[in-house]
Parts: sequence; C-alpha cells; structure tokens
Amino acid sequence: MSRFYTNENLSMTLVIALRSFGHDVLTSFEAGNANQKKSDDLVLAAAAADERCVVTFNRNDFVALHRAGVEHCGIIICKDNREDEVQASLIHERISRQATIRNRLFRLLKQNQLGSTQPIFVVREYLRSRIDKSLIL
Repeated sequence: MSRFYTNENLSMTLVIALRSFGHDVLTSFEAGNANQKKSDDLVLAAAAADERCVVTFNRNDFVALHRAGVEHCGIIICKDNREDEVQASLIHERISRQATIRNRLFRLLKQNQLGSTQPIFVVREYLRSRIDKSLIL
C-alpha cells in the first residue's frame, strides 16, 4: 500500500477512508507539524524525505511546485467537499494501478452531470511542465 502525508487542510474523514484501504497515512498533526504555518515547499520536502506522497486540497501551490521541477514522492490534490469516501476510493483505485507515483501529480475533479444523483469524479494527471520532455521521442 502507499504512504501518504496529509497537510493541515485535509479532512479526517478522508484520512480515515484512505486508512480503511490499508494505506499508511500520516497527518501533519500526528507528525507534530500542525499550526506551524510551514510553507508548501517545506511540506513537500519533508514528505519526500519520509518517502510519502502529499495528499492535499491546496491545488495552486502544489501544482506550481510540481511544474517547477521540485522532486517529490507524489502529489494528490483532492476536492474540498463532502464526498471523502468516494475520493478515497478513487485515490486507492488509481494509485494501486501505478508502478510509481514519484514526481507525478494527480488531481481529482468533480464533474457536474445534469440529472446525476451521484458525484462523478475524474482523475487528471498534471505534467511536470506544459511540454513534458519525457513525452518527446
């Protein structure tokens, strides 16, 4: 199973749901880092030093760090809403199929579907830069 680090803004419901799938989840509170206003680059570096993927609601800063080429053990950006169990299931499903998530960023997006009573999420992977050199032959 995967090793995750959740920063301060992530809900405990999502943490518990990820743990129910067998993932090793360390929260910023459990790590003694809560309420210290650590910058996102320090959060990402600390998670990487502990071989953990960051799970967060904070899209802008972590996308910027990823695209700037900062080395990391993975970033997953969730949607801040009430469908934590659905998101945890989607994370588990996606991550379980990956050979590695090192230096990869996945974002869960909620799609509004007319007439749908269930939340519909999609997962989008962000490249390191607008033109990812690894895709050039």
